[in-house]
Amino acid sequence: MIRRSLLACVALSAIAMAVQAQDTYPSKPIKFVVGYSPGGSNDILARIVAKRLGDSLGQPVVVENRPSTGAIVGAVVTKQAPPDGYTLMIGASGPLVINAATYANLPYSPQKDFIPISTIATFPLIVSVKADSPFKSMPDLVKYTKENPQLSNYASSASTFQLATELLKERTGIQSQHVPYKGSGDSMKSVAGGETTFSMLDPGPAAGAINGKLVRGLAVSSDVRNPSFPDIPTLKEQGIDLSIQFWIGLFAPAGTPAPIVKLLEREVAKAVQHPETLKSMAQLGLTPASSTSEAFTRQIAQEIPTWTEVARKNNIKADQ
Repeated sequence: MIRRSLLACVALSAIAMAVQAQDTYPSKPIKFVVGYSPGGSNDILARIVAKRLGDSLGQPVVVENRPSTGAIVGAVVTKQAPPDGYTLMIGASGPLVINAATYANLPYSPQKDFIPISTIATFPLIVSVKADSPFKSMPDLVKYTKENPQLSNYASSASTFQLATELLKERTGIQSQHVPYKGSGDSMKSVAGGETTFSMLDPGPAAGAINGKLVRGLAVSSDVRNPSFPDIPTLKEQGIDLSIQFWIGLFAPAGTPAPIVKLLEREVAKAVQHPETLKSMAQLGLTPASSTSEAFTRQIAQEIPTWTEVARKNNIKADQ
């Protein structure tokens, strides 16, 4: 009886401490883990949101970059962190959805090791070709590749873009071979220099090349035109029944208390609507988007099987 009473006291004490910690959260600096190098869209967005949340919560929010292939290291670091709300991850579709579709042996489970707190932004992909190419529209590109399959290739620097392009090929009949590059900047240079026929990349690396007249944007993959590129029509406007939207969101280690998750969910919703955040996102070609933790969790659960099937059909494996 005494032992049971002691165990009960210990349990109640632990619960009381957890409740107290939640009531005082945050009482120290918060860390955002970013699985990408400084200067990219994910990193820039992380710093923007970190500033907003820091101001709102009254504690500094610092960004820690852990770049690696597939952003895997950042995910593992977050998975292993204490689930107390002080180590969070700025995660994208790549490590949380595409990796699940393309890696046979991930050192983390996207659906078991993290709590999706909220989306932060969404973004389409942009189909780009060399600025002085004869392709003025998607039908032009499709027609050329069908007639000259041996001369057509596409550039990509990640499984995310490769899967998206293979889905585009499936929907349009495009005939084109994949050419891998180490980074999105290299992919853009290959298109601008005529080494590859086209690419399908996120707005960040494409923006400079498009604005500099080095490449021509033929289409955006979203349902509506992107405000940052109003002159580039959607795929659907050009008769292609395909819509692709990827996202960037905030994640916590599994086991993080629900009150902390809900507090952060509310704070993200406020942060993404801040005028400075909206201005910065527009410059990156991103669309602000917040969600509930529950809705974000359901979204990821729906997306993983979809992209897993695309990877299976095209035999795309990241760890082969």
